[in-house]
Amino acid sequence: MNRLLTLFSLAAALALPSVHAAEGETLYRQNCAQCHGDHREGGEGPSLSGDSWTKVKGDKASIAAFIASGSPATGMPAWKGVLNNEQIGAIADYLLAPNAPGAKAAAAAPAKVYPELANFRLPVGFTMSVFSDEVPTARSLAVSPSGVVYVGSNKAGKVYAMVSTKHDYVIDKVVTLAEGLTQPNVAYHDGTLYVGEIGRVLRFDNIDSTYDKKPAYKVIKADLPKDTHHGAKAIKVGPDGKIYIPIGAPCNVCNKENEVYSKIFRMDTDGSHFEEYARGIRNSVGVSWHPVTKEMWFTDNGRDLLGDNVPSDKLNHAPKAGLHFGFPYCAGGVLPDPEFAAGRRCNEFVEPMAKLGPHVAALGLNFNPGAMFPAEYKNQLFIAEHGSWNRSQKIGYRVALVTLADSKVVSDTVFIDGFLQNGVVVGRPVDVAFLADGSMLVSDDFRGRVYRITYSAPAAASTK
Repeated sequence: MNRLLTLFSLAAALALPSVHAAEGETLYRQNCAQCHGDHREGGEGPSLSGDSWTKVKGDKASIAAFIASGSPATGMPAWKGVLNNEQIGAIADYLLAPNAPGAKAAAAAPAKVYPELANFRLPVGFTMSVFSDEVPTARSLAVSPSGVVYVGSNKAGKVYAMVSTKHDYVIDKVVTLAEGLTQPNVAYHDGTLYVGEIGRVLRFDNIDSTYDKKPAYKVIKADLPKDTHHGAKAIKVGPDGKIYIPIGAPCNVCNKENEVYSKIFRMDTDGSHFEEYARGIRNSVGVSWHPVTKEMWFTDNGRDLLGDNVPSDKLNHAPKAGLHFGFPYCAGGVLPDPEFAAGRRCNEFVEPMAKLGPHVAALGLNFNPGAMFPAEYKNQLFIAEHGSWNRSQKIGYRVALVTLADSKVVSDTVFIDGFLQNGVVVGRPVDVAFLADGSMLVSDDFRGRVYRITYSAPAAASTK
């Protein structure tokens, strides 16, 4: 609920059925926590904890009516038609419950416990923990050699630096280094942090020395499209030292072949020599390069409104410049688009290396270059699947492992499962990065967290 209530007095709350409050907590986490925080502490939207909420009276009917109708002036949408009356009432019960997380009665700094992690499933020997929960709507990740983790938050419009001051892989400082940005995505290269906004690219020099000093930046590219539909610029720096910039289609499906859209570009780190690298790409939010071959791999989200099961999101391989990946003529690599094929055939275009599933929203991806994980995971590819938004049965909501051999896909399997638990969304993975010790980081813009995945070999079984 964007900018919900700033809102009512808990002192006015009456005793309410605990069963409704429990159901309301689940609904709150699914629909409201992304803006207002897991524990009502606030984020993009205001805090819902404390004594004084001023928008409405402190009774269930008034709160439910406010949730249903929304508040256009504050940016909160109307939830009537999205949630039914019973669901809205359950959220109101939860917000009124005296012992709800964030209420003053429970505000005495409770220990941070993450019970939902117990239901995540990883291969034997792997452990998942919360690296930080102080990065609202965390999305893109970039790690410097000194271990500082930079995080871009699209909805908050901020860039964070997560720091382990003792270099023990425990985050004890989170700094907002830039704010007021438009959907910032981060990339690190050679001492510099690059930030891709919707319409421009910024450069923060000597970032590891200045992140906590509100660093100045230079605008190195200011003429990128400002369309918000697929407008986020998920930039990365390639092994050639150039910045790669995906520019998505400003639509569900449309033919913009003769314009700047539906392509990946690259440029020098000073913004010069801007050139097309690949085309026929609907919406790529993840680019990476194989540690050995140095060849590009990227995700591409398929179009909507052709049903639950088509087309598939794709994993693409671009070993050289000048390739065409099919959009808008071919959907998912196999289906001539019913609106835009215009006699074109899918075999004219580069075939996807893997079909990742319909509407899984495959976003960030990265190769594992480290040595912590077992040898079979070395130089293999991990993909964050954000999860479907308009499919009748949700899918995605996982981190996938794509195993390669000689630049061919051997298998596509689940590595982390549990962001969707019994049909309830408890997280949405966005990006993948690796720390110097070989452990993996996964961002989650639903919970405002970054997770860390480590590996320890299981103890040998007894031979008695």
